[in-house]
Amino acid sequence: MVRFDSTLLLLEEMDLKTNSMKNAVFTIKYLHKSGAKVILASNWNTNSAARYLDIKSVVDYLSSVLQLKVCPVKCSSYSMMLTEEGFEKADILLLENLSVFKEEVANCSKFSKMLSLGVDIFVNDSFSQSHRILASTVGITRFCSTCLAGFNFQEGLCQLKKAAQTKRQPYVAIIGGGNLLNKLAALHVLASTCSVLVFVGMMSFQIMQALGLSVSYRLMNHGVCKEAAELIQFSLDKRVRIVYPKDFWCANVDTSKKMEIFASHDIPDGWLPVDLGPTSLDEINALLMNSKKIIWIGPVKFSDSSQSARGASRLARKLYDLSQRDCDITVVGTTACKAIMQESSTLCAYNVFENASVVWDFFKGKQLPGVLALDRAYPYEINWDAVFCDTTLPLVVDIGSGNGMFLLEMARRRKDHNFLGLEINEKLVKRCLHSVHQLEMKNGHFIATNATSTFRSIVCNYPGELVLVSIQCPNPDFNKPEHRWRMLQRSLVEAVADLLASNGKVFLQSDVEAVALRMREAFLLYGKGKLGVLQEQVGEEWLSENPFGVRSDWERHVLDRGDPMFRLMLSKSTTKSFN
Repeated sequence: MVRFDSTLLLLEEMDLKTNSMKNAVFTIKYLHKSGAKVILASNWNTNSAARYLDIKSVVDYLSSVLQLKVCPVKCSSYSMMLTEEGFEKADILLLENLSVFKEEVANCSKFSKMLSLGVDIFVNDSFSQSHRILASTVGITRFCSTCLAGFNFQEGLCQLKKAAQTKRQPYVAIIGGGNLLNKLAALHVLASTCSVLVFVGMMSFQIMQALGLSVSYRLMNHGVCKEAAELIQFSLDKRVRIVYPKDFWCANVDTSKKMEIFASHDIPDGWLPVDLGPTSLDEINALLMNSKKIIWIGPVKFSDSSQSARGASRLARKLYDLSQRDCDITVVGTTACKAIMQESSTLCAYNVFENASVVWDFFKGKQLPGVLALDRAYPYEINWDAVFCDTTLPLVVDIGSGNGMFLLEMARRRKDHNFLGLEINEKLVKRCLHSVHQLEMKNGHFIATNATSTFRSIVCNYPGELVLVSIQCPNPDFNKPEHRWRMLQRSLVEAVADLLASNGKVFLQSDVEAVALRMREAFLLYGKGKLGVLQEQVGEEWLSENPFGVRSDWERHVLDRGDPMFRLMLSKSTTKSFN
C-alpha cells in the first residue's frame, strides 16, 4: 500500500519537472515495475483538488499520469480484490477518498486494521501529512510487517533537515503570517540558525510593538508583548539582525479602493495595511542580494485584506533571480508557493513545502508521528567515542527508560558495561542526561527517540556487543490515539533479534499480565527463531524476582502497594545467563 500525497499528485496544474512530483510518481511506478501489487490510498477534498470531486475522475487522472490502468475499490470490499483476479483487471488499485471516513482522522484501530488487510509492505509517501496522526499514515503501521518511506517522503525529510543546517551563511529567514505565540519555539530555532530574521506578515506588528514603536491599536496583540521582547533579546544575544517593514500600502477602511503609502509607525486611524511598501521591499531586496541561503515561510498578508499582494510578487521575483545564482532557497506554505509559481512557472530551483504546519512543527522540535511510525525513520549518526569512555564494553539498552532510575543504578553498579536508555519523552531524557553529567558517569547515556523506528539504526553501529535489551512496564493504555504508534511492533522485535549478541538476553516485565503476555508472544513470534525462554525459567510462567537486583521507579511503586510484577527473560541461546 502506498499512502500518496494528494496535494502533489492531484494538483490542477501539475509540474512533472519538480523533484517532489517526480519522486511521488517514481515511488508508485518503481514498486509496480518491481512486481508489487500496489494499492493507492489518500485523502482529497475540494480545497486541494477542485477538479477531482469523485473517484472516477481521480482514477482517470492518475491513470494518465502513471501510464498505468488504475481501478477504484471501496474500503469495505477491497480485501476481496487483493487476488490475482482483482489485479488482472487493473495494474493498480485506488481506495476511495479517505477524507469521508471519520475513522481516518481519529486514527481508529479497527479502521487501520481494515486498511492493512492483505498488505505486506506499507509505504508512506505523503510527507505533507507527517505531522498528523492518521489511520492511513500511523495506525496502519501497527499491522504491516514492513513500513517504509517512499522517495517523495524521504526527499521531503532530507530537505527539512537541510533547512535547519547552518553551513551556508548569510542565511535569511523571511517570516510571514501571524500567531507569534504559537510559533515562538520555532522562531527561537530560526534565530539560532539564521543571520537575519525578516518579518513580513502580521507578526511584524508584534515585533514593532515590542521594540517600542508606535502601532495602531487595531494591529496590537498585548498578549504576546513579553514573548516578542524575549525573542528580540534572544536574537540580539545571538547577533541576529531583526528586520520589519518600514512602510506599507494601506487601504482606507471606509473606501477600500483608496490606497496610500504610510510609514509603518505612522499609520493614521481609518487606514489598514494591505501590502509591503516600496521602502520595505527595497530594504529586503538589498538584504537578500548577498544571501547564500533563504527560507520564506508564511504569507505576506496584513489585516483581513483579500487584495492581491504585489509585495509577494516582487519578493518571489527576487528569489527567482537569486535561485539562478547558486542560492539555496526553501519556500514554505501554499501562498508563498503560488507566488513563486506565478513568477517562475516552475518550482525546480526551490526546496518546496506546501504544508507549512510540517515545517513549523519540525522547527518547534516536535517529533513527526509519520516519521516515527516507519521502521527506520531517519538514520542516527552517533559518535560513540564522545558518548562512552570505552566503546568496546558490552552494551545494555533499556527501551522506554522513563526517568532513568533503573539504568542509572545499573550503570553505577556495573562499570564493565555501557548503558543506553531510549525514551520518547524529551523532558525525561534531559533530566537523565543532567544526572549523567552530575554523577560524572562515563558508561551511561540517554537518547530522546522512538525506539520502535530507530533502534536498529542507533545500535547497529555500536562497536561492542549488544548483550541485554530490557523493556519494562510499557504504557498499557492502547486505546488512546497518541499511544497506538508507540506499541511494541514487529520491526523492533526483529531488530533486537538481529543485533543481539550470542547469549544476549531480553528482559521483559510489566505489572499488567496481558501486556507481559503480549510482549512475550511478540518476541517469540517475530524473533526469527533466535529467541527462547531462558533455560532457568523453563517450567515457570514468570520470574519471581528481579534478576538484576535493581528496580525501576514504577516497579518499586507496584511492589510497595502489594501487587505482582510479571517478569520474563529470553535468550538468544540458553547456555549462559547475564550476571
